[in-house]
Amino acid sequence: MSQRPSRPLPTGWLVLWTVLLAVALGGFMALGTWQVHRMHWKHALIARVDGFQHAPPTPAPGADAWSGLRGELDEYRRVALQGVLLNHEILVQANTRLGAGFWVMTPLRRDDGSIVFVNRGFVDAEHRDPGRRGETPPAGPIRIEGLLRLSQPGGGFLRSNAPAEGRWYSRDVAAMAQFLGLQPVAPYFVDQSANGAADAHAPAPRRWPVPGLTVVHFRDAHLSYALTWYALAAMTAAAMVYGARQEWRRRAKGAI
Repeated sequence: MSQRPSRPLPTGWLVLWTVLLAVALGGFMALGTWQVHRMHWKHALIARVDGFQHAPPTPAPGADAWSGLRGELDEYRRVALQGVLLNHEILVQANTRLGAGFWVMTPLRRDDGSIVFVNRGFVDAEHRDPGRRGETPPAGPIRIEGLLRLSQPGGGFLRSNAPAEGRWYSRDVAAMAQFLGLQPVAPYFVDQSANGAADAHAPAPRRWPVPGLTVVHFRDAHLSYALTWYALAAMTAAAMVYGARQEWRRRAKGAI
């Protein structure tokens, strides 16, 4: 029994499928190209931050430079600042290689009266009470070196900061300053660097808080994403060519 030859697609369906495949092809190509651009941007970011890590610290930006700060240009820059630590602190939930605990955010008043929050380091739940840390912050003028970080407004993933309840999930310097009644506040904070390698890497730190735990790492998977999108584009193009050839053969047979 002979098989009936398949009939050509109606013109309307042919146009519809062609448009859909063309849109899909264009979308996959655009996404792949976007990932390539992101890859170049990420590589430039990694190179910039790596350069920051090997450069000497520069003075932390003053009030006249606050409005010009940009994450892609300034974040993770090594800075130094001088001032007096105020008798306030805010604990922000954190997860580090030492486990779960809190960042100790302490405001520092500079000579010009401006406020810069300093992330003095990490404490675990046992040492969240300052009286159990065995060491009090310096009372006089001090010099601090660390990494400049821009404010992190809002909170964490699906969790909002609740200042009145003492629950902080992100280092939102504007909200922290408002809660403590401090002004003017810089739109950045400084992750204090470790004073000594032993403090930063000891499995059981002797001094709390523990500075120098900032992880400077950027995930770089854009090339694999780009190749995936381009592969889908190639498969879509192949499907279009195959479908076009099959439809041409059907129509050629129908014309005989």
